[in-house]
Amino acid sequence: MDGFIRRKEMKKTDILNAALALFLEFGVQKVSVAEIARKANVSQVTIYNYFESKDNLVHEVIIFYIDKEWREYEELLKSNLAFPEKIKRIIFNKKETANKIHEDFYQYFMREYAAGMSYIENLYIEKTVPSFIELFNEGKEKGYIDPDLSNEVILFYIQMMKEYMQREDVYQRILPMTEDLMNLLFYGIMGKRD
Repeated sequence: MDGFIRRKEMKKTDILNAALALFLEFGVQKVSVAEIARKANVSQVTIYNYFESKDNLVHEVIIFYIDKEWREYEELLKSNLAFPEKIKRIIFNKKETANKIHEDFYQYFMREYAAGMSYIENLYIEKTVPSFIELFNEGKEKGYIDPDLSNEVILFYIQMMKEYMQREDVYQRILPMTEDLMNLLFYGIMGKRD
């Protein structure tokens, strides 16, 4: 990659980081393109050249955010931590994320998710499901998950939750319940807490 392309990608990443930080703190509606430009140290014209509109920028920020969160989870899932510690950290990370995300940004995110945003669906199918199967198999191997419980049943349960959470009447209420839902999902499967 030549220097020009690298600088262009770095500038785009700076814009995405600035927009994400502002959206997480203040929501989408209260943040102007001018504020994002100031935080990213670029002009508003540069933002429009890269993203065309604020709506496209929001969409790209959601993808950027998903990728960032997924990299953190992937690191955690592939770590040498004991199975119960992985589960605790997944729950803690979900709680931390829920506490840091502005309700307005969360609503934008969930609208895209509920609309069946193909990027989220592809990530779910191609990466999340296989990683969860590996995690469940690890839990079964170590005696934390009932070995008689098939991965198919566990994934069916997760899919039911996923589809239910895509309903607008549900995702508008779910953010404060994130930790409890994660506890229910993981400790319900494990059957006990250590």
